[in-house]
Amino acid sequence: MITIIPVESKKQRKAFIDFPHDLYAEDPNYVPELFLAQEDLLTPGKHPFYLHSSAQLFLAYSDAKIVGRIAAIWNVNNNSFNHVQEGHFGFFDCINDQEVADKLFEAAENWVKQKGATTVVGPINLTTNDTVGLLVEGFDRPPMAMMPYNKAYYIDLILNYSFSQKVDLRAYQISSDDANKRSVLLLDKLEERLGRSGIRLRQINLKDFKNEVAKIKTIYNKAWDKNLAFVPMTDEEFNYVAKDLKQIVNPKYAIIAEKGDEIVGFALGVPNINEILIKIKRGRLLPFGIFKLLFGLKKVKSLRVMMLGVLENYRKMGIEACLYGRIIKNGTIDNVQEAECSWMLEHNYLMNHAIEQINAKLYKRYRLYEKTL
Repeated sequence: MITIIPVESKKQRKAFIDFPHDLYAEDPNYVPELFLAQEDLLTPGKHPFYLHSSAQLFLAYSDAKIVGRIAAIWNVNNNSFNHVQEGHFGFFDCINDQEVADKLFEAAENWVKQKGATTVVGPINLTTNDTVGLLVEGFDRPPMAMMPYNKAYYIDLILNYSFSQKVDLRAYQISSDDANKRSVLLLDKLEERLGRSGIRLRQINLKDFKNEVAKIKTIYNKAWDKNLAFVPMTDEEFNYVAKDLKQIVNPKYAIIAEKGDEIVGFALGVPNINEILIKIKRGRLLPFGIFKLLFGLKKVKSLRVMMLGVLENYRKMGIEACLYGRIIKNGTIDNVQEAECSWMLEHNYLMNHAIEQINAKLYKRYRLYEKTL
């Protein structure tokens, strides 16, 4: 008999976080999330999401054994900004059993309906500024930093509950051998041309991190505001993310385009820390995982370009090419072997074309699903 239990205690939350470690125990491509980071993300009072919105975690039991989990999410800021009444589901993991999946989806669905939802969308692991989408293509290798991973059979479990495809998200891969160096070779000329328009590129100044973050937040909320399901970050949310990223950011891969004192474009690449996390058992940094993380960063040979945005009035000037060019050039110098550019909306033709022009290949696809309630 399958029983669905709402998570209410710290012990249950720990079990919720740890369930995937057992489910994926034999999967060589599974990367465990850091326990402390997941605990913060899923605990009201610890993460700034809960200052404006709410979520309910559920566990599925077969007798005394956990066989699945899901989070029902009510993002007030998303609904207000995008003028929708949308509930989300996330953190979905389940054994290959349709009955278990159905009961988990039903629990999440009923919870968001009580909040007033008319549709449910997912997987969204809290917000669209966190991990988003279900992996539907590219199961042959581990995910890059801050990208999701799941069992292939989840696709059928979701479709069999009457979800339908909402949109696909793309991840592109580019290796040092295949990279089209044209953008690097033309970089000086392109930057010189931008300079005549008063635009210059520079690396982020970590010594002035607080002020840099304040400026970058402004462009983030402006440059991405037409993206699907985009929700502007609150100051608390942006500062929370920035504080975490500061620990792994290399200024060589955090490039700012500015005109005068105004930031008009920004690109961020982060070391693929999943190369290290995949070796940290059950996501525990203590007692020895912290050393793997600290000493492993210098050995990371892949990079994820997780953010690139240019203000609308400054697009088609070549800023995007220069931002990519800087990151590619610096990566080549640092002997980075490959990079992933993710994620891109399938209908963002301008950005997808720009990435394909530097010889990047579409190698993973993620999908958001929706269901009318």
